[in-house]
Amino acid sequence: MSSSEDIDEGFLLEVVIGANPPDRLDKALARDVPEEAALSRSRLKALIEGGAVSRGGLVMTEPKAKVAEGDVIVLTLDPPDEIEAQPEAIPLSVVFEDAELIVIDKPAGMVVHPAPGSPRGTLVNALLHHCAGSLSGIGGAKRPGIVHRIDKETSGLLVVAKTDRAHHALAAQFEAHTAERMYLALVHGVPAPGDPRLRGTRGVTVQPGGVVCITTRLDRHRTDRQRQAVFFDHGRHAVTRARVLRGFGQPAQLALVECRLETGRTHQIRVHLAHAGHGLVGDPVYGGRRKPSPAALPEGAAEVVAAFPRQALHAAVLGFVHPATGERLRFEAPLPADMAALLAALGA
Repeated sequence: MSSSEDIDEGFLLEVVIGANPPDRLDKALARDVPEEAALSRSRLKALIEGGAVSRGGLVMTEPKAKVAEGDVIVLTLDPPDEIEAQPEAIPLSVVFEDAELIVIDKPAGMVVHPAPGSPRGTLVNALLHHCAGSLSGIGGAKRPGIVHRIDKETSGLLVVAKTDRAHHALAAQFEAHTAERMYLALVHGVPAPGDPRLRGTRGVTVQPGGVVCITTRLDRHRTDRQRQAVFFDHGRHAVTRARVLRGFGQPAQLALVECRLETGRTHQIRVHLAHAGHGLVGDPVYGGRRKPSPAALPEGAAEVVAAFPRQALHAAVLGFVHPATGERLRFEAPLPADMAALLAALGA
């Protein structure tokens, strides 16, 4: 739990230590500070040692200090450098556009909106140039028009609002889980519904049509705030449904999987498939060290898999109701060249 007097403006951040806290202050804060504060453990340690952390009005300068559940820790933060997106003439793959919204096929490697470390070259920078100021003001200067996001290294479809009316209507559909989102992922192993190990994994059930449903809660990793992790006693409810489209190898080493999102949490597909034992090819965070057997794949394919430079994940289908006309829209984006080449090397 936490609250602040506007984190972006650099005032006070109040953090309430949750249940079963780590045994030292810096670790507890790393677990419990809100993600939007963007405070790494090293940054938290510097704040503690610099006298910017207090409890009950008393300054705490020792990172190893003990904390307890319910402690209210106050952090005094310096105002961050203001990031305001500027228009940039970056080419966009526009799938659909009208006066209310625009649908983009985002390439892998493009960040959605500016942030520390990525102030330029983002989708928002490109949209500000392309749309010439006609984006929804909701989201502020950093995220104008942004209704939902996909990871930097994930390719595929997302919709951006050009009016506030469209933004509210689209956000409501994502919140109500009525927007259709289907991703294609290449994973290690084959998440087959009949696999006893998979059926015995907590949070995994099998549904009609060979669909593997993964239902958990997701929250920040206890020790690495850049990662998400599966929990069952706290965090945000998350549901992913996966269905194997094709296996590759004799015996099968990899699978092309269709993933449908009921919820849209940070890194959801990547975390859920890793939890099920089938991390994404190329995922440096959740993919693990699993490697396919070269002897089971076409010649040279294992090397192509090992060299794939990003998570093999593509937002292939996006559907929603148009906020002005009420028409049901559905868009499909073909696999990008890198994933298509990857599947071709596997014999697809």
